[in-house]
Amino acid sequence: MSNLKYRIAFNLALIVATSTIVWAQQPPGQPRRQGGFVPGQQRAAEDPVKVAKGKGIYGISCRGCHGADLRGGDMGGPNLLRSQLSLSDREGEKIVPVIQGSLQSGGMPAIPMSPEDAHAVAAYVRTVLSTIGGQGKPPSSQEPPTILVGNAAAGKVYFEAKCVSCHSTTGDLKGIATRIKDPKLLQNTWVAGGRTGRGGGSAASDSPRRIVTVTVTPVKGGAPVTGRLLRIDDFVVTLELADGSAKSFRRDGDLPKVVVNDPLTPHRELLSVYTDKDVHNVTAYLVTLQ
Repeated sequence: MSNLKYRIAFNLALIVATSTIVWAQQPPGQPRRQGGFVPGQQRAAEDPVKVAKGKGIYGISCRGCHGADLRGGDMGGPNLLRSQLSLSDREGEKIVPVIQGSLQSGGMPAIPMSPEDAHAVAAYVRTVLSTIGGQGKPPSSQEPPTILVGNAAAGKVYFEAKCVSCHSTTGDLKGIATRIKDPKLLQNTWVAGGRTGRGGGSAASDSPRRIVTVTVTPVKGGAPVTGRLLRIDDFVVTLELADGSAKSFRRDGDLPKVVVNDPLTPHRELLSVYTDKDVHNVTAYLVTLQ
């Protein structure tokens, strides 16, 4: 064996021996990695009330990106079980700034929530991390997060102030908790204005309450034309007439005059108004509508 090959073999053997000694010296039952403990894993037990609150908030604000088990969601968020930032967090000093927008330049948007709620989410993440198995496996005994952490009475007050102009507990929402038994699905449904799923559709997506219509006033005179909106962009607007036929109009700036009526506009406007607490409270109230 040449001197170079001998030195390489010797160094590799030394690395393996050193790693084995470090591994063997670590106390049993502790999370391990080559060369030492996984950072952030040796922590005191979290406040169960705070963790339960964090579960619900995570289910609303974080689950879509990071997944129900923190391993990454449909929207492409990273695996938090392998995140050094999450593993190093002890009292929210790592996770909370990220929630508040410290990594916006890297593609992680700020999540609108109070510092108290952000710390609750961080506590929940730390609790999950303390139960993970080897190689970043999901927790073996983690209970599914619940979103029923709101106040039903406060939710009723909010509903009566913001929602009764369009909805009724004795009309379209009568028995909604019976029709949609999963609280998480119920919450997603009402927040989205009755639409569920990736495509935005639902069993009732064709009801008049959810059909987007458009009225076009021809440039050269004539009666305005109204129908179901099929397509609109800067150059053309296409609508479906009452007889099922389609009609298109070319657009040039503000001409012809186009007025879109989307029944779900109030729901979209509320997205920037209500807080996580409001969402929890309204969901807790809707669950009572059996």
